Order: sequence, then structure tokens, then C-alpha cells
Amino acid sequence: MKRFRKNRYKRHIAVMVMFINSVVFFIAGTVTHGAESVKAEQTAELSEPEEEEQNVLAGLHARYAVLLDGDNGRVLLEKDGDVKRPMASTTKIMTCILALEHMKSEQEIVTASAEAASQPKVRLGVREGQQFYLRDLLYSLMLESHNDSAVMIAEHIGGSVRGFASLMNKKAAEIGCEDTYYITPNGLDASDEQGTHSTTARELALVMRYCLMESPKSREFREITGAATQQFRDVEGRQSFSCTNHNAFLTMMNGAVSGKTGFTADAGYCYVGALQRDSRTFIVALLACGWPNHKTYKWQDTRALMEYGLKYYKKQRYDGNVGLPQLSVADGIPENGALSGVSTVKLQIRDREKTDILLREDEEPAYRTLLADTLKAAVKAGTDAGTVQLVLDNQVLAEWKVETAESIAKRDYIWCLCQLMMQFTHMNKINQ
Repeated sequence: MKRFRKNRYKRHIAVMVMFINSVVFFIAGTVTHGAESVKAEQTAELSEPEEEEQNVLAGLHARYAVLLDGDNGRVLLEKDGDVKRPMASTTKIMTCILALEHMKSEQEIVTASAEAASQPKVRLGVREGQQFYLRDLLYSLMLESHNDSAVMIAEHIGGSVRGFASLMNKKAAEIGCEDTYYITPNGLDASDEQGTHSTTARELALVMRYCLMESPKSREFREITGAATQQFRDVEGRQSFSCTNHNAFLTMMNGAVSGKTGFTADAGYCYVGALQRDSRTFIVALLACGWPNHKTYKWQDTRALMEYGLKYYKKQRYDGNVGLPQLSVADGIPENGALSGVSTVKLQIRDREKTDILLREDEEPAYRTLLADTLKAAVKAGTDAGTVQLVLDNQVLAEWKVETAESIAKRDYIWCLCQLMMQFTHMNKINQ
């Protein structure tokens, strides 16, 4: 009897163990299956452009990179785009645009100083006292990246290298750069008591955008940086020079319009370039894009970023067409002319111009209306009343002014008195 109870007890334990194992196995399977389902759902949530974005960024050689919309300065793609880094000879796009904006005539002459003549390679090879036309030096600066030409230009425009650097930093601030600091006009590595000669990929792209899209000398900048070759002589005509553009991107892709390469030991290979196609402007900026022997990395990265932009970003048209409420008008005469009551004014978009915005196929911007709480009478038609903004990820892509569509007179003492007199007269006529 005892043996029977003992065996039955063992059987109960065995059954319980089997049951527990089954439950554990079931739960584990469910959890694993659930995890796989969540993972699958997360993967499915990525759109094709988002997946391609991850692939492009993962394949970049540059440590810091940006793809910028040249029309409005919006960052379309970035890899640590706000990290400060030395930028080598890409600095010279700022040197060039400042020289163009300060140049007084095509015949403006620049004289080489001892400081300019002592600059390291790459250089034009000027001698102290030798003279050149400023415009010729700009081809030397941008096509061959000559360091002595950069110093000649800086001393001529700014009075000294330090003076010119001050102009560079002032212009950078005007453009909207907050993390850019210039010390040299040629981009050679340098530091002083205020910091290191440096910028970010995003701000380098913004400077290029200014040079191409906003500067009053953008046409001249494009002409110089897009030239394949240029020949010139010194002012006396004793020595001739030939410059070849080393921006290989100009012949790599249809629509390439400008760019500047750079390299120093600290900066590594750097590049900033622009492409225009089908009314779209893309700007790529690369910092720390490899060191020797990886000179071609910058071309691979530039092509990858440009092709991504061309494939996924298209222009879409917006006109600010959004329903606008009526605004209350303090002390305004109500529409019914009553002595009391709320006065409102109709609103409209001022100059409803259609704006083309570069957007990825899965991006959906929204309208945001910013209006005054109330207006104070008297209000004239055309009075500013606020704005309508097109917003994506809290960034304003376009903006339209809102104005009053009609005039509202003021409800003052004299008007009220006139209304009372009219009502009194009307009542007398009724009583007669």
C-alpha cells in the first residue's frame, strides 16, 4: 500500500513537471514570436526612402556630411552635420565670394607681399612685388587652390590676413553660421585665442548656398568655379600661368555647377559641391572624408548623396490656401450697426503666390496659422493680421502674410451719439 502511494506521488510529480515545461515552452514561443512580430512591424514601418537613407548614411566614408536643399537651406540628409571640424581649402569659397563682392573693377590690381610669396604649396609661385589682376587670382584660387593667391586677395581686400578674417566671420554670421570660425583665407590649419579654424558640414553647405543662390555676385562665382581651365599673365605680361579645375565632380554628374576640394593633415579630405537639375538645387558638404590614400572617397560620397536627393525629392506646389477665421475688432462697429455687440473682420492671404517646395515622397507638411488675438479699430483693409506657415518637423518651409480683407470703422463717442439720435428720431416717427 505504501509502495502504491509512493508510485502515485511520483506520477503526480512527473505530470506536474511535464505541465510546467509545456507552459514555459509555450510562453517562450509566444514571446519569441511576439518579438519577431514587433521587429517585423518596425521594419515594415520604414518607407523605401527611409530605408535607402539608412543605407546611404551607412555607406558614407565621410565622418561628417550634409545634403542640403539649395532653395531654402533645409537639411535633407545628414551625418553628424553640426560637429565642428577644420575644413581645409573649402574655406576658399568664402574668400572668393568676399573678393567678388568687394571688387571695384575688372582691372583691379593686387601686389604680392613677402607674406604671400612665402606661402606653402599648393601655390601659384608669386614673387614679392609681382602684380596680378584680382579676377585672374580668383581663378588661381578656385581652380588650383593656390595658397599664395588667397593671401594676396586677403591682404588686398582686408588690409591684412587678420582684417580679412574679420570680414569672413562677419559674413558667416550674416549667412546664419553660428559654429564657423575663420582664421586663414586659404584654409590652412590654424588656431588662436578665440578658437580653431573650423566649421560644420551644415554651415559649409550654407556658405555654398549663399555663394550660389543669394550673393549679388553669384553669377560671377558660378562662372569662375565652373570653368575647366583659365590662362592669364601677370600685369607686366612677363610670366604666363595656366590653371586647371581639380573639381572632378563637374564632369561626374549632369547638372554639376560648382564645388571646392580641400585637404590638410587635420581636416582630411573635404568637399563642398552643388548640382542643379529640373529646378532643384542640391548641395553636398563633406568633412573628414578620408586621409591618404583615399582621395576618391569624396567623389563616391558626393555621388551617393546627390543620387539619393535626385531620386526621392521632388517639387510640390503650395499656395497657403487654408481656411481663415474672422478676427474680433476691439471698439469696432458691428456689421449690423448696433450700439453693442462684437465686431469682426474678414481675413485673406496677401499676394497668394504659389511656392514650389522640395519634398520627399513620404513627407507631409502642414499649415500653421499665426494670427493676432484681436485688432483695435479703426482697421483699414490690408492691415497685417498674421501669417500662414507651411511647416515640416517644426521647420518653416514657406510663409504667407495674412491681411484684413475689409475696413472696420471705430465705435467712438460721436458715432454712438449719432446712433442714439437716429434711434430717437425713428421712435418719434413711429409714435406720431
